[in-house]
Amino acid sequence: MTTIRLGFPADWAGFRAAARALVAANTPPGQITWLVGDEPDLFADNTPPPANDAPITVPRRFVDLAETTIMANDPERFGLLYGILFRIHQGEAALLHDAADPAVHRALMLAHAVRRDIHKMRAFLRFREVTDDGGTRHVAWFEPAHHILEANAPFFVRRFATMAWSILTPDRAAHWDGTTLRFGPGATRADLPEDDRFAECWRVYYRAIFNPARLKLSAMLSEMPRKYWKNLPEARDIPELIAAAAPRAGAMLAAPPTPPRPARAPPAPVTDPPTTEWEALKRQAGACRLCPLWEHATQTVFGEGSTTARIMLIGEQPGDQEDLAGRPFIGPAGQVLDHALRAAGLDRPALYITNAVKHFKFEPRGKRRIHQKPNEAEIETCKFWLDQERAMIEPALIIALGASAARALFNRAITISRERGKLIPLNGATSALITIHPSYLLRLPDEAAKRREYAAFVRDLRLALPYMA
Repeated sequence: MTTIRLGFPADWAGFRAAARALVAANTPPGQITWLVGDEPDLFADNTPPPANDAPITVPRRFVDLAETTIMANDPERFGLLYGILFRIHQGEAALLHDAADPAVHRALMLAHAVRRDIHKMRAFLRFREVTDDGGTRHVAWFEPAHHILEANAPFFVRRFATMAWSILTPDRAAHWDGTTLRFGPGATRADLPEDDRFAECWRVYYRAIFNPARLKLSAMLSEMPRKYWKNLPEARDIPELIAAAAPRAGAMLAAPPTPPRPARAPPAPVTDPPTTEWEALKRQAGACRLCPLWEHATQTVFGEGSTTARIMLIGEQPGDQEDLAGRPFIGPAGQVLDHALRAAGLDRPALYITNAVKHFKFEPRGKRRIHQKPNEAEIETCKFWLDQERAMIEPALIIALGASAARALFNRAITISRERGKLIPLNGATSALITIHPSYLLRLPDEAAKRREYAAFVRDLRLALPYMA
């Protein structure tokens, strides 16, 4: 017998190297023992794996199937996959196209179960905040049905790149410090901290989105099996929500229909003559109907500030508070911007501040209006007004806050991380400076990351100081 010992349960690289050598040596599947980690070897007279570097051709379809199936929690998965590969190498070139073949069917079913487990981990992983001498970390506990941690960890790296976190499972643990991803031994449920503020957020969110009129218990349990409930903070409310679903749905049906929203009246004609060029331009923009965004917004939010400003700031679009008040950057992002401008030594009243898009684009969600990013067509349409503002102000420097503002300025997509902090010549005597939008700082979950990114934002703004003179 030939013994192959892999490093960990989903050791794809180890399996691939061993399988290539075994197939090249024409080793039959029945003569191989597959072991993982410290599993005991019951065969004392085993033969070491062959050292054969002869190239072999492996179908891409097999590689895709094996990369997923090897994560299955099935002790025979290595032998199953090697048996399929051996048969392909022996001449059954079309084997993977025969889904009725018992071995292929079993591998496909295992791969399907693994993919479902990967999806469930992404949907039902809940981080909790831990603060110690090393700072703030976020820790999550998950009990996967298969060995999916190594394959799934890069997803969480991309999604929570600025957050230090650990994902604990019974077999393995993944740790990310903002730079390096590493894996270690498994843990226990007791290693997870008790509920924190995030737990209550999940409960409030779930109760808010639970629709009793659309409850189908069988479909719900199919998507959220009970085995995941013990690790979900919001799951403790599910029995109560299910019990109250029928009465709530009945009350909804018995309630009178919501009257349709009345059509917005057209803006009243302006009879007083404008006193300045800027006021005339603002009035013209107030009657803009070039794109559909005006239909649902409260009003046009035009730029404001000094019309002789040397520096012009461009954001993306007005938010909820800006839409109601008719002024740019007065909401949470505006408060962050004001603090950063002061820290950079810039005086807001001496600047001109506007947005690439002048109407608030949003998605209604209950009583809230959730910001939606403007698309290319909307940015391009509203560029007419932005160009008018630029021509009137004639700034020496334009600061683009975020990707939408940069697109409006350069007529193409801009990667902020690559271009930020650079002074870029524009037409005439005007330069451009690209940096983040202050709302980005509000979305960062980690306080250390917020401080770091805020400091970088202030450094970018300080590059504008020479243009104030």
